[in-house]
Amino acid sequence: MPQSREGHLVELVDETGQAVGSTSVAAAHQPPGQLHRAFSVLLVAPDGRVLLQRRAPVKTRFPLRWANSCCGHPLPGESLATAANRRLREELGAGPVPLTEVGIHLYRAEDPGTGRVEVEYDHVLRGEFRPDQPLHPDPAEVAELRWADPVTLAAEIGDDPDSYAPWLAGVVDRLLHPSEPAGVPGDAPERPGGR
Repeated sequence: MPQSREGHLVELVDETGQAVGSTSVAAAHQPPGQLHRAFSVLLVAPDGRVLLQRRAPVKTRFPLRWANSCCGHPLPGESLATAANRRLREELGAGPVPLTEVGIHLYRAEDPGTGRVEVEYDHVLRGEFRPDQPLHPDPAEVAELRWADPVTLAAEIGDDPDSYAPWLAGVVDRLLHPSEPAGVPGDAPERPGGR
């Protein structure tokens, strides 16, 4: 359940992604919010479509909005690949999936419904995934799934932003326009998680 993770630790970072401490998930998301490391996974089909999930109604931040395939926070010192594959398994019953970091998305968003705040240094991770591979979404995490063309999706987000998680536009932009991860040489998902 999402509630049980509220006590987990997240890694606080500065605007360059350097670790500066840790706090609980709950504390990091209380107003005004604290900048912390996160990841957003986009599973990509061979035809280029991306898997979206509609967040479950019990989510503490942005419930019932469409978002990327899976997202979460690495524990302090945990690698992005390990954390992301753990969440893929927990949320979707998928994985492990080889992941490539395609960029960083720094954002701040307030959830008017729950009063929680996202202030995240978000590592955008791409994973190759065939639509015929089995998925077993956890109903406490995921209300529904769908595949979408990322270019069409970017336009849909612009037309109806309230139906989508506020970070999704930036995540899709990083997928469509990959860049070297900020301050991270080489293959970031395989690096140790303390940085």
